[in-house]
Parts: sequence; C-alpha cells; structure tokens
Amino acid sequence: VKHIINKMLLTYKFRIYPEKKQVKRINHNFDVCREIYNKLLELNIKTYKSKKKSLNKYDFNNHMKGINNEIHSQVIQNVSDRVSKAFQNFYRRLKDKNCKKKGFPRYKNKVKSITYPQSGFKLNNRKLYCSKIGNIPIKLHRKLEGKIKTLTIKQNQANQYFACFSVEKENKKAKHKSNKKIGIDLGLNNFITLSNGNKINNPRYLIKSEIKLKRLQRNLSRKKKGSKNRKKFVLRVAKLHNQIENQRTDFLHKLSYNLTKSYSLIAIEELKIKNMVKNRHLSKSISDASWNIFIQMLSYKAVTSGGQLIKVNPRNTTKECNNCKSIMEIPLSRRIFNCDNCGLKIDRDLNAALNIYSRA
Repeated sequence: VKHIINKMLLTYKFRIYPEKKQVKRINHNFDVCREIYNKLLELNIKTYKSKKKSLNKYDFNNHMKGINNEIHSQVIQNVSDRVSKAFQNFYRRLKDKNCKKKGFPRYKNKVKSITYPQSGFKLNNRKLYCSKIGNIPIKLHRKLEGKIKTLTIKQNQANQYFACFSVEKENKKAKHKSNKKIGIDLGLNNFITLSNGNKINNPRYLIKSEIKLKRLQRNLSRKKKGSKNRKKFVLRVAKLHNQIENQRTDFLHKLSYNLTKSYSLIAIEELKIKNMVKNRHLSKSISDASWNIFIQMLSYKAVTSGGQLIKVNPRNTTKECNNCKSIMEIPLSRRIFNCDNCGLKIDRDLNAALNIYSRA
C-alpha cells in the first residue's frame, strides 16, 4: 500500500492459468524484455564513458523506436523505465553516505515479469485479455475496487503465473470501532505475546517441512546437470518452498488482520532484524518467523482500519521489570522473570509486552 495525497495505491494479486501457447508467448515477452534491458544498460554505460552523461527513459524510448518483437509497445517502454530507475537509485545510493552497498545496475540473466503501464489489457469476467498474448483464464477471488493503473504478469519459481493489478483508490479516513490498546512482544517459542496475557504459537512452517525438503534436495544433488530428471526435481523443490511461503503468508495475513480489527492502538518493538539474523544460532528461526513481513502487514492494515501502530525502542524490554523498572540480567534459557527488587514473578515475554505497551 502506497499513500498519495487523498489517494492510495493498492496491489491486487490473482492467479492466472495460461494455455501452452500463451505460456510460450509470455516467456517470449520475458526473453525480449531481458535482451532490451541489457542493451539499454550497455548503451547507458557507453554513453556515460564517452559523454559523461547518463540517459533518461525518454532517451531510451527514442532509441527503441521501430522495435517490433511481437510485444506490446507499452511493455517495451516499461523496460526503459526500469533501466532509468535502476540508475536513479544507484545515483541516490552514491550520495547517501550511510549506504555501504552502492549496487551498480547489472545485466540480467532472466526476467520473470512484464508490465502494461497504461493500456494493452482488459478484464472480462473470468478472462484477462493481454495484448500479444490472448485471453487468459483468471481466478478472481475478490472484487477489484478502484481505478486500475497498471498490470504486471509474473512467474514464480514454481512455474505459476500471476496477474498483479495496481489500483488507485480514494484514501478515506476510517474510524476504528474499538478503543482497545495492546502491546506485542515478538518471539520464537511463541510467535507473539500480548500484554493482556494471550499468546499465539509459532507455526514454524519451514522447520516442520525440513525433513521432506532435505530428502528432495538430496535427490536433486544426485541428478545429472542438464538432465530432464534434474529439472523435475528443481521444480519439486521450488513447489515445496512455495507451499511453505504460502502457509506463512496466510498465517501472517490472518493474524495481522485480527489484531488490527480488534485493537485501535498496537505497540511493537522497532527491531533491527538484519542485525539479528547475523546470529548463526537463531538466523533460521528468525527468518522462518518473518517478523519484518508481519510488522509491514500491521503497519498498513492498522492505517486502513483507522488504527495506529507505534514502534518503541526495544532496549531492555526483556530485562526491565514492568512493576519497579529495575534492570535484571536474564539469560535466554530462563522463561520466568524474577525481580530481586520488588519480588515480581512473571513470564518473561509477558513482562516484555507490558514494557512495550507502557513505553507506547
């Protein structure tokens, strides 16, 4: 969700089921877009070396006039926009002294998405018409609300195709129906602990599927490179990873929706998850929990429901007694917080959730 003045941009994602001929056309679009992207990237590099000047998307569009590879013109123009933005972001990172990785734009080995910026597509009931591709069956599991701005066709690692509609909608100020407030402590044993004492278990989807995943990856490693059997097992591994991702995303969406509908104010820690993942003992569990995605979901759902999300400083939320505010050293293995100063005995995660709530 992106907010503009009095408006917001939403993205709707639907599964599409192209036929074999349509799959070939979509893949042809991907290949041509990759070739054009690399050519424009090379052109900009050569131009900068000779003239010390970087080209913009309009220069790229003029250079691509007359190109016809059975691809809609708007799709080709979107490629020039992507190259232009790649260089703009690179120059922005150069100026940012805090940015360590500058990330010069690189040539692409593959492209797995195409975008129709303004025209070339039409939605009719259960069919999505895309220029140069045809009428593709689409699963509309919910109603599209707002003005459609762009359409992006994507392919994931499991060879599934999706249509992503960017929609402009009026940003109406919603008023939350509840006055309840809550503090949330993120964890690994329990995914979240609420300041009212409720806990939600961590589903651990990746760890539960690890045995099956290891078996598939062992079989994959035995297959000859370039063989059909290897390609089959690559797809099977990708499908399992996709299933795990879907399970996790479904869990996070439902949980974040219920929380933002039930509470008008939600307090949570402002965690630096990139630094936490560097811990080799906990990195897999933290990645499986997907705290960052959960916080992002809470952020936009709280706003759209008329609520508020407040991020607080996480320093000493576990070590601080929520009763007398004294600091106690507590190892990760100890699950009960015992305060030597006031004698409080409480679950460590609940103590942290109460501290987060009080700081908010």
